Amino acid sequence: MGGVRAVAALAFAGVVGLTFLVLGCALPMYGTWSPMFVIAFYILSPVPLLIARRFQEDMTGTNACIELALFITTGIVISAFALPVVLAHAGTIKHGACFLINTGSTIMFGTIIAYFYLHRDDDSGSWSQSLF
Repeated sequence: MGGVRAVAALAFAGVVGLTFLVLGCALPMYGTWSPMFVIAFYILSPVPLLIARRFQEDMTGTNACIELALFITTGIVISAFALPVVLAHAGTIKHGACFLINTGSTIMFGTIIAYFYLHRDDDSGSWSQSLF
């Protein structure tokens, strides 16, 4: 039953994060949808670690593949927080929208970290086992 609660908590956290993102875009006082490009960073952020996880048996040690994946992931996460700040500085969005979007990003990236933490032992040896 603990797995079901974890999945439900992750789903709820994802919904809350996306709600803050949509509020930062859709409220009449903000009224611009350009910060929705942050979703691309949400999708791209786990990709380097997923690729590095496939190329290494044990994630406890360090090697060049994992270090590069962590570096790229860090760049993607920083870009997700920097995009609304740059848009607010340029005057494209308001500072309140920037706050809502960065709050949503904090929740979303926390959800992604929690997913990786909860599924750290689910490494299957082959693709065929994970499909069935």
